[in-house]
Formats: sequence, structure tokens, C-alpha cells
Amino acid sequence: MKFTYNWIKDFVDIKIPAEKLADKLTMAGVEVVSLDKRDGDYVFEVEITSNRPDWLSILGIAREVAAVTGSRLKITEIKRKIKAQKLPALTIEIEDRKDCPLYTARIIRDITIAPSPDWLRKRLELVGCRSVNNVVDITNYCLFELGEPLHAFDLDKVAQDKIIIRRAKAGEKITTIDGNIRNIDRGSLVIADSLRPLALAGLMGGKESEVTSSTKNVLLEAALFTPILIRRMRQAHAIHSESGYRFERGIDPQIVNKASQRAAVLMEEVCGGREVYFKSSGFTNTKERTVILKVSNVERVLGLRISNSKIKQILSSLGFKVSGRGKSALAIAVPSFRQDVSLEEDLIEEISRIFGYENIPSTLPRVLPSINIRESRGLVSDIKNMLIGLGLNEAATYSLIDSRVLNEFNPSVNPVGIMNPLSREQEVLRSTLIPGLTRAIAYNLNQKQEYIALFEVANVFFNKDNSPCAELRLGIALSGAKRMLFNDSAIKDELGLLNLKGILESLLVRLKIQAYEFRALNQEGKAHIFINNEEIGYMQVLSPNLLEKLEIKNKKVFVLEISLDKLLTFYRAQHKYVPLPKYPGITRDISFIFKKGNSMKDILIKLQEKGQPLLKGLRIVDYYEGKQIPQGFRGLTLECIYGSSQRTLTEDEVMPVHSLLCLVLREQPGVELR
Repeated sequence: MKFTYNWIKDFVDIKIPAEKLADKLTMAGVEVVSLDKRDGDYVFEVEITSNRPDWLSILGIAREVAAVTGSRLKITEIKRKIKAQKLPALTIEIEDRKDCPLYTARIIRDITIAPSPDWLRKRLELVGCRSVNNVVDITNYCLFELGEPLHAFDLDKVAQDKIIIRRAKAGEKITTIDGNIRNIDRGSLVIADSLRPLALAGLMGGKESEVTSSTKNVLLEAALFTPILIRRMRQAHAIHSESGYRFERGIDPQIVNKASQRAAVLMEEVCGGREVYFKSSGFTNTKERTVILKVSNVERVLGLRISNSKIKQILSSLGFKVSGRGKSALAIAVPSFRQDVSLEEDLIEEISRIFGYENIPSTLPRVLPSINIRESRGLVSDIKNMLIGLGLNEAATYSLIDSRVLNEFNPSVNPVGIMNPLSREQEVLRSTLIPGLTRAIAYNLNQKQEYIALFEVANVFFNKDNSPCAELRLGIALSGAKRMLFNDSAIKDELGLLNLKGILESLLVRLKIQAYEFRALNQEGKAHIFINNEEIGYMQVLSPNLLEKLEIKNKKVFVLEISLDKLLTFYRAQHKYVPLPKYPGITRDISFIFKKGNSMKDILIKLQEKGQPLLKGLRIVDYYEGKQIPQGFRGLTLECIYGSSQRTLTEDEVMPVHSLLCLVLREQPGVELR
């Protein structure tokens, strides 16, 4: 969209330079992409977003200029009476009001066709419109000025003084003013007389009825057409016109008659014509929309207080009608040219951009999020990214599965069946992710992959109370070994259940979930996973018999499956961050042997309690077995970290606490210090 500095001054008394005006408009959201000085004027080119068709006119831009400069918008109302003559009545027929809600026609007689005066021609050329003749130029001038496309027909070429707005008939053609012969499909809307189409509605007029040097009488059209219809027609006929560009974005219903009147006045002044007839058919149901604006919400959203008087001044300058609803709220009547405004937030956006984004302070928002797994795809995406960061690859497997295969993995669940399965392999919905992941492991092993680490986040399905239910789960499958270079020698690190445990623990730590534990419930190679004593899943090594059925030989496969629906009920988005310690900690190790089959969990809890307040951390840093370790035991090394937020600890402060921990550890069953 192009406009000129002097044209805007017809509507607003501008007292700032063009360059500063361009900056103000851009900061208010009307992006000025170029500014050129030409023929003693400045030409602005602005980028118009699709939701702001009101900016596709000089009037619309002038309204923005008035708002950002604090000036008054000047609009001259045209009040005129037509001296009607005894003429045959012009008939207007609208086939479907949905296609054309409003059609108006004016008859202007005794026109003199001539080149346009310099002021008119110059303004059009500056905004990129070629001058044709005075009548056509006036219709284009009003299009740019007010945003309503107009079209002038040679009245003497309209058969039987009849205008019909209808869909095209089969086989109809029209030669448009660009000289192209166009086949009109039956979905297109045309302006026709009693004999033939005269124009493609809203896009382009026809050659046979155009205004030429011999034209004496003009029929001036101003109308409303359905935007989606014009958009489809423009695409079908590959026509790019200023009128179509505006019609497909929506026209202000209140500007139609004003633009027609403006053009009629100009034709009388410039072309020597006289208006003798006006007729309107149809109407527009433009109910005034009222939005309630709470003043407190303006401050809440923007982070600063704007006075009621300032809010009223801003919205009024943009054409909104503001009335009070007590001290805390305002009733805002939305003008017909702002169909994009329907919410309170829309009004707050208008206030912020005119007040000035640069005047809004930068503050950190106070975020109090709540997590609902079914509504938070972002959190699931974060979990996937965490797992990828831990070295796993994401897999996507089929939801449909063979019931026999599913029974091998999950025999206790009643699966959800498909009424008309395409094959035996796709007869039920999966109730676990493990079969699909195990098949993916088998495929990768057949491709000679030595190290395979896969995960999948997806829904599983099962019957509950005779109704199908879905649950979001995470499945992980590992197999093979990592090859690593150590002291110039290649070694293999075989994957196992501890790798699965480490992956899950890393995930839980990042999600700030602490009260978790792994329990072996008398099942060889399987551990159940609990959070706050609620079971969320399991991990296990798959049996050789099951792997053999899937043609996996001489390999172990370790799998984990947890319910994300359950897991994320323990997630808390609010985390308390503390600064890093100023003073260095002191580390001491305790080496001991521990009887296999016993659990270290309760022992670590006791040690943590006894070591307060100096003990800041406990962790197992070494695990070993060998000839020096008795049968049925394992060697462990426990790292104890001591520290203080007040000072650097001394050896005399640490040793009593460390000795106490050694004593407590020695008293535990199945423990011997080394």
C-alpha cells in the first residue's frame, strides 16, 4: 500500500517531518518499508497485514497518523440532494444476498471525457496507478482514498437499464478491459444486464461497457461482495487488481455510500456531469459490537498503569466510541471498519501500540504454571529432547498389532479389538509399547547395529469397565554394547538394567521428581518403579524364549515402560533455585562390602539424617566384585560430601561427623567396613 505525505495532510494537520512520521507509524505496527521523495512530495510504502483491511485506504492510514501524533482527524461529510428527472427507472436484481449484500448505482449525465487535471493524475501516479481518463481516474482516486472499489459503466451500453448481480451461466465469456477473453465458470459472480455479463464482480470490468472518449452518461457502481467468493474468483481467473485485493479482505459497509457520493461530487467538479439518479438494493446487517474493557486488565497485561483518560483518548482517536461503566470498566463500541476487534485483549493491543511499545517497561513475568499432560505438548516435547540428549533415538511404531504377539508381552490385559481388521497382524490396538520397540530392536540387529537405544512416547489402549481407554506411556528398549577406546585398547561396555535405571533417574532428576524407588518383587530380571508408593511402570530383561520368537539370537534386550500420565502428576513446574555454594566442600569416601540382595535405600536415608547439617550429599561411586570380595557380597565405595554456607569447614569439624557415619554404617545388617 502506497500513500503520500500531502494526501494524508488532507485529513490530518501533520506538523512532523515525513521521516519521523515513518518511524512513529512503524513503531505503532504500520510498518513503513520505504520512503521516497518525489515531485515535491514523500511517498510511503507500508506493509499491510491481512487482518487490517482498513489500512488499505488513505483515510485508514490518516486515522493511524492522527492517533500516533495526537492530532484530530478531519472528515468532511457530503450532504446533497439529487434533482431527479423523469427517467426510466434503473432496475437492480440481486440473485443471492449472500454473494452481494449491497449494491448501489448512481447515474451521472452529460459527462465530458478528458485527461485528468494535474493534481489528480499526479496523486494517482505517485501511488503507482496509471492515469486513464478523468472518470476512471476518479473511481481509482476514491478507491485509494476511502478503500471502496468503484466501477463506472457507460450507461448507454447497458441494455434495458437493468443491472443483474448473478452467478455466471454455462458457456458465458467476457472480454475484460485488459483485452483478455475469459471463460467464466458457473461459480463466478458477474454484473450483467439483460443480455450479457458486463463485469467480473469485484475484479474487473468488461470491454464492451467500459468508459471511452465517446461516453456521455455514466452508471457508477459501489457495492459489497462476499470476500471468500472474490478470493476464489481471483485465483480461478488469475486476476490481480486493486479492487479484488480489497474486496477479498473485507470492505467497511459504512464507506460504500460515502465513496460513491465522493466520486459523484468529483465527477461534477472535474467532468462537468450532473447526478440525476441514485438507487440502492440490499442492506448490511452490521450490528455494533460492544467490548467491555477492565482498566485493571490493562495494567495486568502491560505491566504499567495508564490513566482512564489516556485510554479513552487513544481508543477514541482510533474511531472507537468509549463510554463509562463505573470507575473500573469501560464500554467500547467497535466501529464497522474494525471487524478484527472482538476481545478485550484486542483493545489492550490497540492501547499498547499507540501508547508506544518503547514506553512499556521490560519486566520478568510472574509465571505460575500448572501442568495437565493432555494439554501440555510442550512438556512431552521436553521429555523427548531430554532422552535424545541422553543418547537415545526416537522410534514410531504401529498402534495396531497381532493379538498373539501382544499376548506374549501383556497376557493379563483385555485388548481393544478392531471391528474390521485389514489383517491378522492389525487386529487389536496395542496395550504396551514394548512389542513395537522390540521389533525395532530386531530390525536394527539384522542391520548389524552393535548398539541400539530406542524410545517411544505414544498412547496405549485397553478396556476398563467395558469402555476403551487410552494412556500416554514412555517405552525404552536397549540392546548391544558400546565400543570405547581406553588406554589404546578397544573395550565393550555391555548394556544392562543399570543403564535403563540411569536413564530414568536422569529424567526424573531433570523433572525435579525425587520420591522414586525401584523394587524387585521376586521376579528374576524385573524391577517395578514407584513414585510416592504409586507404581508407574517397570523395567526388565526380556526372556530368551520371547526373543527367540522374534528371531533375536545371542543378544539381550532390556526394556522399560512407564505411564507418563501418572509420572507427570508428580511434576511441579515451580522450582526453587538457590545460589551455588561460596565455600568449597570436603569429600570423604567409605569403602565397605555389602551383602547381595539387601537394599541400600534405607541405609542411605539413615546416613543422610545422621550427617545433618554438614552432610550435603551421598552417592555410590564404585561397585566391584572379585577374589578379594567374599562370595555373596559386593564391594561399594560411598562418597560423602560435607560443606557449609557460612565458611570453609576444617578437618576437626568434618571428622566427628564422618566417624559417626562409619559407625552407623557398620551397625547395618550385611555391611562390613574395609
